[in-house]
Amino acid sequence: MAVRAGIVVTGTEVLTGRVADRNGPWLAERLRTLGVDVAAVVTVGDRPEDLRSALTFLADGGAGLVITTGGLGPTADDLTAQVVGDAQGRPSAVDPALEERIGAIVARLTARRGWRADPAATAAGVTKQARVPAGATVLEPVGTAPGLVVPVAEGRSGPPVVVLPGPPSELQGMWPAAVASDVLRGVLAGAAELRQETLRLWGTPESELAATLRRVAGELTGLEVTTCLRDGELEIVTRFGPDATVAYERLVAAVRADFAGTVFSAGPTVDDLVAGGLADRGWTIATAESCTGGLLSARLTARAGASARVLGGVAAYADAAKQRLLDVPAGTLAAEGAVSPAVALALAEGARRRFGADVGIGVTGIAGPAGGTAEKPVGTVHLAAVGPAGTATRSLVLPGSREAVRQRATTVAMHLLRVLLIGGPPA
Repeated sequence: MAVRAGIVVTGTEVLTGRVADRNGPWLAERLRTLGVDVAAVVTVGDRPEDLRSALTFLADGGAGLVITTGGLGPTADDLTAQVVGDAQGRPSAVDPALEERIGAIVARLTARRGWRADPAATAAGVTKQARVPAGATVLEPVGTAPGLVVPVAEGRSGPPVVVLPGPPSELQGMWPAAVASDVLRGVLAGAAELRQETLRLWGTPESELAATLRRVAGELTGLEVTTCLRDGELEIVTRFGPDATVAYERLVAAVRADFAGTVFSAGPTVDDLVAGGLADRGWTIATAESCTGGLLSARLTARAGASARVLGGVAAYADAAKQRLLDVPAGTLAAEGAVSPAVALALAEGARRRFGADVGIGVTGIAGPAGGTAEKPVGTVHLAAVGPAGTATRSLVLPGSREAVRQRATTVAMHLLRVLLIGGPPA
């Protein structure tokens, strides 16, 4: 991996969790496709000294490129451009032509949105955003803030710094211009190919996979292997250069040999597989959810084009709603209880019939923290999926908080659909 980079995400709102960081992961993946390995993503608040420390930390750590996001607006706490210029040994000054272009953008936005703006305050903000470190390349604004590519001053050492805005749409719109800049093209000229491949297993404990990885460790030179267990899915993500392709093939062979019954994908997520299975068969689907309260329907409709396959869903918590909306027999509810395999099956059949779908899926359970009994503890979940290819069912007790049970039950439901649609390791 010839080139390493660091990313600095600025903003107290990101540091405190009020706003989730979407820029760091997005940039890390774009850099990987260019052959650049991200060594660290550092989040700092709107404090100049913390930004300076982060820049120094990444430069001292051997980063050949640093990217900052945020802190380019017109307000007093937007100090990234100034701090980066100082750190690179390049004093900042107002670029009159850039100031004019930003002013025109602000005027158009103000007129279009009907804002009442104080002319003096607006002019001061425009001037602030037009301050550019000497020798920096200006990346034209996508919003109102320009980006910058700031090389280190002559006679000093350190990586170039790319300064990008915080709003993800602006950052992403500006990224092609940053990559096309002379400075970044020079950095990327030394980048080697960096592949990333994923194996996905369903139901294998991380400890068992660890034993396999220890056994073949001597054959995996050149691979960076990371594992993540989430909601029952074990994800193996491997990054490697072109000279380690054979080593990766050995890894895949070892995993498939030891876990032939649980490997369900060599890349696509379970959501991808379910969407593809519905499309390939030309089937439609409807949902009936109790404990998951619509999470399954939301997951099935998250991707574009879902309306062609997902006809609808019902979140039915009350027994009366299960009876009226999904035709669950009152006798079944009385005899078996709302949380039971029989009711899960009735929910699936009711959703299928009511919506006229090819596939119906039902989920019922006790998410907690209250409501459990000795016979049906908190975390008890029953699922059923019914379609032209038959019926798939699952009953289990899931650990964790209320939210964890709901999320895990949704994942189990997706795997139940995968089995019904395309087969593979059981859910």
